Amino acid sequence: MENFDTKTSTLLIEKYLPHNFLSEKIILGNLLINPEALEITIRTLSIEAFYFKNHQKLYEIIIQLYNQKKLINITTLTNYLQDEGLLEEIGSVNVLIELINQVPNLVNLEEYLALIQDKFLRRTLIKLGYQIINSSYVTNISLEKIINNLENELITITKKTDTNQILSSAELLSNVFEELKNKSTNVSLPGISSGFYDLDSLTQGFQKSDLIITAGRPSMGKTAFCLNLATNILKKTNLPILFFSLEMSKEQLIYRILASETNINSTRLRAGNIKQGEWEILNSVVKRFSRLPLFIDDTPNISIIDIKKKIKKIRFEQQKLGLIIIDYLQLMENSNRNDNRVQELSQITRGLKNIAREFNVPIIVLSQLSRNVENRVNKRPILSDLRESGSIEQDADLVLMLYRDDYYNLETEDQNITEIIISKHRNGPIGTTKLLFESEYTKFKNLR
Repeated sequence: MENFDTKTSTLLIEKYLPHNFLSEKIILGNLLINPEALEITIRTLSIEAFYFKNHQKLYEIIIQLYNQKKLINITTLTNYLQDEGLLEEIGSVNVLIELINQVPNLVNLEEYLALIQDKFLRRTLIKLGYQIINSSYVTNISLEKIINNLENELITITKKTDTNQILSSAELLSNVFEELKNKSTNVSLPGISSGFYDLDSLTQGFQKSDLIITAGRPSMGKTAFCLNLATNILKKTNLPILFFSLEMSKEQLIYRILASETNINSTRLRAGNIKQGEWEILNSVVKRFSRLPLFIDDTPNISIIDIKKKIKKIRFEQQKLGLIIIDYLQLMENSNRNDNRVQELSQITRGLKNIAREFNVPIIVLSQLSRNVENRVNKRPILSDLRESGSIEQDADLVLMLYRDDYYNLETEDQNITEIIISKHRNGPIGTTKLLFESEYTKFKNLR
């Protein structure tokens, strides 16, 4: 290791990087005699996917001619190369003749495309490996930044393995038709059920990759509501749920869950004032919940990068993930510090939306409302009441706002009733549903 010559080794690796010369020639030959192959190839392969420089140049020119809607064959390509003085760069006209002599077979086109893409991704991984080694020696850059950059590189590579990211309208319509057929024979919700019937009827469940904002003024029951959502989903689906609590400790959340599930007054429960007959109920709930995949992280001031790392860890261990809950938005920090808090929160909400899409899982984020609510006669919240609302409104797919009239009006008829106001719904209707809230148990229940 002491005599390791980086330059020599890099040259040796460059020389023997994975590639498939024959497949590249067959694909390029196909493009010269089969117009049908053009769209499929352009959707699948980037210019860099070709290993040899002359093949990259040829493919680049073919794409240019295609975009200009010009006829592509050996004659037009030869004329173009001659006119632009590029014939020698690709290796003379003999190279073009060799391409069409490969007798390409369109039936096997996708297999050759897959071979080229496979070699390209292997080359990319090898280069990333050396990037990791070189970056590890650079001590004037923080380790967190290095890891974050490398993670982004790896995500980019992962996305490249999905050759179906760009679909034609025919393919999209076929997929949607199959989805509709499946839904017509399946009466269950398309999303994850909240356990609250009226809410589910409006939202059709929590959809994968959605960013869901749950907002309210203090003491409206935001945390209790989301804990109830989590327990409902756990009991029904057994899907792993990751709960990030930036305000309350793990122990405080567990006490709330126990109070809700046992119907033991939360004040008595915390004080250890448990009646003789309640121990059996408590023991049963503890045993049942010990088997459910609920994971609570109470790291304060957590950042997007840390959240992403912990999601990856849980998903790796559990092989799946059902829901992520973050309590709450305004306590989060951005790794790129910004004096402008509005811009910082904008970066955070955009990052959370990207995580929801990357992991294909709904993310529920609790958020505070501004004090503007308190200055109005009608204190039911509206979208503009969201603190630093612009970016939150833009990135959220669903916004739920909690309102309890008995908090403001002691004489109201809606005692112990919480309104769940859907003030934004990107893919469905807005409206209001009502739940019964038993504050002594921090428990939400259906009204019917």
